[in-house]
Order: sequence, then C-alpha cells, then structure tokens
Amino acid sequence: QVQLVESGGGLVQPGESLRLTCVASGSIFGLYIMGWYRQAPGKQRELVARITSSGVTNSADSVKGRFTISRDNVKKSVYLQMNSLEPEDTAVYYCNADRTDGLGRHYDYWGQGTQVTVSS
Repeated sequence: QVQLVESGGGLVQPGESLRLTCVASGSIFGLYIMGWYRQAPGKQRELVARITSSGVTNSADSVKGRFTISRDNVKKSVYLQMNSLEPEDTAVYYCNADRTDGLGRHYDYWGQGTQVTVSS
C-alpha cells in the first residue's frame, strides 16, 4: 500500500513558476513509476509527466521545455517544477504511483490532488 500526499499548488500569474511535491509513504518507493497528471474542469485527466525508477522521463508535448519532473528515492518524493505557467495549465494536479510486479499484478495509487490556478 502506498499513500501519496501532494503539496505546492496555488494561485500564480502567467509566466510565474510553481514546484509541486508528492511525498509517498510505504515501502519500495523506488520500484514505482511516478507520474503527475492533471484534470481541468470539464476535461479528462491527462498525463503531464512520468519518471521511471531509474530516472527516465517523458512528458506531454504541451509542457515540454516548461515542466520538469524529478524524484528522490531516499526521500520517497517526486517533484514537478513548472515554469512559464499559462492559464491553460490551470487544473487539479494529481500524483500517481504505478508498478507491475514479477507476477503481473498491477498496483496503482493516487494522491488527493492539489489545485494550480494560473490567472492574471
């Protein structure tokens, strides 16, 4: 079992930055693929960025060059540095932990979400 707690959201103006943090409890954090997703009002939840246990990352085209995902396996934390924020980035941001074990069992956990609002 993994519990995820996000923090760092808030209200910012266009062009400003925010850093989201997700702290995990439970064991074997290092085995999980960690991700940030977001959901804007009236839209489906979408992937923002993911990072594997070895640090390989991928991100949505809409955030490339602006957002950076990173992780600290010792601190059981994953971060999302968001620069040059745009109003279109306004959403609830969710942390996700995902892994499949050697027997093919899939584990998928979500945090409660943190609101990011970009507005002038």
